[in-house]
Amino acid sequence: MPDNIHIKLNTASVEARVDAIQAAFEERGMKPAEFIGEFRELAEEKWLPENGARVCAKAWTDPAFKARLMANGKDAVAELGLSMPAHHRHLVVLENTASIHNVIVCTLCSCTAFSIIGLPPDWYKDLEYRARVVRQSRTVLKEMGLELPASTEIRVWDTTADTRYMVLPMRPSGTEGWSEEKLAGLISKDMMIGVARVAGT
Repeated sequence: MPDNIHIKLNTASVEARVDAIQAAFEERGMKPAEFIGEFRELAEEKWLPENGARVCAKAWTDPAFKARLMANGKDAVAELGLSMPAHHRHLVVLENTASIHNVIVCTLCSCTAFSIIGLPPDWYKDLEYRARVVRQSRTVLKEMGLELPASTEIRVWDTTADTRYMVLPMRPSGTEGWSEEKLAGLISKDMMIGVARVAGT
């Protein structure tokens, strides 16, 4: 890149930099606007935490499905019409229990099973969370509003290039006989990351 262009980019606003990059792509026959539009549509209409909530509710009510989910998450979610990118070779589902609490992180960037649990929250991308939750998991969870008993073992799972994780929260008591749809309404993205629990568990 010529020096004068480099200087202009470094002193330009973020919007100007984006425009310059987009123009460079378009000059080479690429169509970034179309890609961005398609990505936005997927993020806003298809990559939603409601997908993962539906998976969790199904696991709570269908033991056979839960067994398949724990054995091969990617194949199991496909049964519900949910897909994952080809490079996400594995979806590992981590079950929370009364004695074990799971939490996920991507120490290198911000990877999640985004097509299942939704795009990562801003705090999940933050360097402080990514660094501290591995070393100070109990403290970080408490700071985020989740205080666990000292007897609870906390397991932290770091996403890899081809493996994505999802936490299966504990089902709260008193929900026997609830429909999958009603159960799914209890579950949030934070619970499937592992920084929150369903009320009553």
